[in-house]
Amino acid sequence: MARPKILVFQHVPFEPLGTLDPLLKNAGFRIRYVNFARDPKQVPSLDGYSALIVLGGPMNADQVADFPNLSTEVRLLQAALERGMSVLGICLGAQLLARALGARVRPNHAPEIGWHDVDLTGAGEGDPVLSAFSARQQVFQWHEDAIELPDRAVHLASSELCEVQAFRFGDRAYGFQFHLEVNHTLIDRWLDRTAYQPMLDELLPTVDPEKIRQQINGSIEPLMNLSDRTFSSWIDGFELGRKRRHLPSR
Repeated sequence: MARPKILVFQHVPFEPLGTLDPLLKNAGFRIRYVNFARDPKQVPSLDGYSALIVLGGPMNADQVADFPNLSTEVRLLQAALERGMSVLGICLGAQLLARALGARVRPNHAPEIGWHDVDLTGAGEGDPVLSAFSARQQVFQWHEDAIELPDRAVHLASSELCEVQAFRFGDRAYGFQFHLEVNHTLIDRWLDRTAYQPMLDELLPTVDPEKIRQQINGSIEPLMNLSDRTFSSWIDGFELGRKRRHLPSR
């Protein structure tokens, strides 16, 4: 049997699948990256793919004039949902998923960057993918925008600075504002990026890169354990969904 294929939309080279990559490969999936930074006008086909992952990026979800691929991605997310594909949106990807579902994305009242707690809702506590989360869970954040909860979506988690941190649409589409996929190297890379320095300087002392670095050693191992368990649960759910589609009709 051919291994199932996953399509991944990537916006910048420094926001990859991260900890998701080995989990997907070990589970036997074939991964195809669509690099929109290289060719923003491409329109990839969803044919032959069973899941779609949309990664993060420094652009805003409404910067369509500068990044025409964002409109393409919203249309493809809508098509993926109509096909019943498994969908996972991370940060910008979650924002694009919300827009595909008709919800608004707006600037948050404050950027959320660094180590922050999220609180599960009642639905989040019962969600199979978030089963490894504590009721209050520390995660890594890097976003400036906020998501309006889409109609008929299930609100899974919130934080002090951002109401919608995680949501689910149907059984197989998830949006996460936070970054479970990061490791020590990725966080260092983001904090060191020259393009981010003016923003980080402006946010001092509310957002302090040195304090974020100091927290890495104590926080990264629990986050990576959480990442492994959460993404494994998403993969397990995807496998169940894939098998169900092949059951004969009664």
